[in-house]
Amino acid sequence: MYPDVHLVIQLQSLDQKITTLEKEVAALPKHIAVIEKALESHLRKLEADKAALSANQKDRKKLEGDIQMHQQKISKLRDQMLGAKTNEQYRAFQHEIEFIEKEIRQAEDRILELMSESEPLDQNVKKAEKALAEEKKSVEAEKSQARERTAADQKELDMLRQQRGESVAKLPKASLAAYDKIRKRFSNSTVVAEAVNGRCSGCQINLRPQFLQDLRKGDQLMFCESCGRFLYYNPPVSFEDAAAVR
Repeated sequence: MYPDVHLVIQLQSLDQKITTLEKEVAALPKHIAVIEKALESHLRKLEADKAALSANQKDRKKLEGDIQMHQQKISKLRDQMLGAKTNEQYRAFQHEIEFIEKEIRQAEDRILELMSESEPLDQNVKKAEKALAEEKKSVEAEKSQARERTAADQKELDMLRQQRGESVAKLPKASLAAYDKIRKRFSNSTVVAEAVNGRCSGCQINLRPQFLQDLRKGDQLMFCESCGRFLYYNPPVSFEDAAAVR
């Protein structure tokens, strides 16, 4: 095999590992952002449930205060009834008392409604608080793991980039330029393909017999005539492999 082929194969392997790690490093912050956004959403829901429960309790307290004021007013009216001098005055006091008593009954009915509404609200708040506490722990654990994974990935990336630099330094400029051009063309996918069963493993197009014969010699850097990828031929290492290829 032509020496430069070993270098471009090594370079491709390094670039594939680097690309995978770079994608992983880039994906981790996005993943953290997603789980943090979900946590914020659940926190807002909890705040809304708490606000609804607080409003419910506030309305009940107000109604209870109104009832107390109405009862005091009724007590005063009854005292005043004792001093009524005419039947008309007496009936007026009685009518006003009846009206206030009606308001009290309405307030009591509303308090009962609010009490029935408050029970599920209170349960929702308690459940949400418990779930949120567990979710916070989970998010913090994931963030910690993500930071550790990012640090490990970054360390490996630094090592791979150093190795890539060493490989690039050994590769002739023309071969490196061709490598970069092919890599850009195929969006960082396969740059170096093997000739298998008379075909380019990159594009699956049959190779010309003369081209394949020249490729087998391994005395030059060759490119697939169809897709333009670097092409190499890896001869069988045993008679069984040779028979399989035939």
